[in-house]
Amino acid sequence: MEISLVSQVSEEIEEAFKQLVPQLSSSAEIPTLQQIQEIAENESLFIARDPEQGGKIVGTLTLVTFRIPTGVRAWIEDVVVDESARGKGIGEALTRAALERARQLGAKTVDLTSRPSREAANRLYQRVGFELRHTNLYRYNL
Repeated sequence: MEISLVSQVSEEIEEAFKQLVPQLSSSAEIPTLQQIQEIAENESLFIARDPEQGGKIVGTLTLVTFRIPTGVRAWIEDVVVDESARGKGIGEALTRAALERARQLGAKTVDLTSRPSREAANRLYQRVGFELRHTNLYRYNL
């Protein structure tokens, strides 16, 4: 597999998002090419290509980084691997690439959330070295 950090979004990437986002969330709207480009311009969009499928884009991950008074924070968001490519280590490769990028940007920690029902994803994150934190996660719906 090939993992890359996207700087310029193509129609191929837009089409991949049309296939991948519904596998991540049944209620999320598919982002437009312009919205995907905004993510890429922040140097935070990773894609995975599967050579066994002719280089088809089969996964994506977004790394969100931002500076706060106490340092650089990093979050991994919206990790999705196409059903046809699961079990090949693509999610792990995407995650490791994001961790390395966060390190390069000066983050000392990387956070993420994952629903308990996503058992394979939770095993992956623990295998990579993430530790479950006991905290209150609050959300305010606008």
